Amino acid sequence: MLFLMFRLGADRYVLDVEQVEEVLPFLEPTLLPGAPHGVVGAINYRGQGVPLLDLSLLALGRPSAAVISTRVILIRYPVEGGETRRLGLIAERVIETVSRDPNDFVPSGVDAGMPPYLGPVASDAEGLIQLVRAEALLPPQLREILFRKLQADS
Repeated sequence: MLFLMFRLGADRYVLDVEQVEEVLPFLEPTLLPGAPHGVVGAINYRGQGVPLLDLSLLALGRPSAAVISTRVILIRYPVEGGETRRLGLIAERVIETVSRDPNDFVPSGVDAGMPPYLGPVASDAEGLIQLVRAEALLPPQLREILFRKLQADS
């Protein structure tokens, strides 16, 4: 299975490429006043508003570094009824894919207190790689607010 790798600080994380629609260069978002922590705004993608989360801000409490390898990962976020909506994720060092057997990912053993979007881990010669569960990035109330507001604006 193929995964898109990125970094949060010094640590490595992956997303299943089946959830990824496109990887874009960093785009300056339109601010969404009063947006919850981690939501930095929205971008216009092919005429549609797409909410934008900064994964470093969400996980580490600091914005992603403004460097050339910082990208917007456009994912297909599952919503009710089997439909998907676009969600943009800002991440650092989005420069490679890795092929791993899904069975390589095992529970980390540190589930208590971890955000629900952090999944199992795999290891290699460089250390641990943690799977990000894209579908768990937004709590239900935030998902409803973001996608309802952006649909109304479209």
